[in-house]
Amino acid sequence: MNRIFSQSLLAAAALGTAAFANAAEVKIGVAAALSGGAGQYGAAIRNGFQLAADQINAAGGVNGNTIKLVIEDEQGKKEEAINVFKKLIFQDRVVLIFGPTLSNSAQAADPVAQGAKTPVFGTSNTADGITSIGNYVFRNSVTEADVLPETIRIAAKHNNIKKVAVFYGNDDVFTKSGYDNFKKALEDLKIPVTTTETFAKGDVDFKAQLTKIKATNPDAVVLSALIAEGGPIMVQARQLGLNVPFIGGNGMNSVKVFDLAKDKADGLWVGSPWSIENATPENTKFISAYKAKYNVAPDQFAAQAYDAMYIVAEALKKVKISGNVQADRQALQTALPEVKTTGATGAFQFRQAQGARGKPGGYDAVQTPIVMVTRGGRYVIEK
Repeated sequence: MNRIFSQSLLAAAALGTAAFANAAEVKIGVAAALSGGAGQYGAAIRNGFQLAADQINAAGGVNGNTIKLVIEDEQGKKEEAINVFKKLIFQDRVVLIFGPTLSNSAQAADPVAQGAKTPVFGTSNTADGITSIGNYVFRNSVTEADVLPETIRIAAKHNNIKKVAVFYGNDDVFTKSGYDNFKKALEDLKIPVTTTETFAKGDVDFKAQLTKIKATNPDAVVLSALIAEGGPIMVQARQLGLNVPFIGGNGMNSVKVFDLAKDKADGLWVGSPWSIENATPENTKFISAYKAKYNVAPDQFAAQAYDAMYIVAEALKKVKISGNVQADRQALQTALPEVKTTGATGAFQFRQAQGARGKPGGYDAVQTPIVMVTRGGRYVIEK
């Protein structure tokens, strides 16, 4: 009996050793703006990825494989994003890159991933044309073209908006794309524009443009801006007595607005698939876990990063990690478009975009936007 028992123990140990030997560490790159003007987005994005990866690993990983995040700061700069992508692809040999944070940087760096046949997955890039770069480019950040018309429609209904002024950043891919989509949505909804004013990234004094806007007596200001400029714009508008609603794009959907604009933050309308007020089981679980880990409330960018990690984990379940990184990248690129899931941001699936010059395009998100307005330090859902 003792000899048989010993043999059983040895066999079990051998099986355990074999299982351990077959387990792999799946390296996934994260290129996020952890410093610079976009740092408020990048920090939340990193937190969302880390929370999801920790949860997945604690539950046994994916097919027994552990996810290892390789996180790099791309500083919100195009040149740095390109350098980070090259490091993650050729030196760290990750199977996929999440990021970069800004659409500007994605336009510059995503072609590097496409050329190296490495999947790249944006969680905060909403400008037009990102996924036309190629079929290795994915994003779960819903495009401005999909969100802005609904945001304007709901805001106009609640505020009896008949005419608007437009204010946008004219030196950034994201804010210029937002302007283009705002302009089209306003034309489609037959809402006239009283004036169009512009600013540049890094500007701090917006009073001249806001004074011109006020003089045209708009019912609302349509604002395509990142939060670093958007928060001060709202403050200065209220100081000038311009107390009409603001209608913002994806860049304004951040709890940071309450820090930057404080009591002047009320009356900002934004649209997103995610809201902290959306009490679905998946979102409630995410918010609770995020607060427990980071002692702060999550935002849209944390939620989209969190969901993206789980989307990739679902695809990895269909991939037999071989150790041949190029084969694994190809297998993951094939598996990702088929993923359908429900997370903190709601029901999700991909749709293929049109590529440039007749080539296959990448993949955009199919999700339903939620429209919210800031009121008393909260984003309140409106319908």
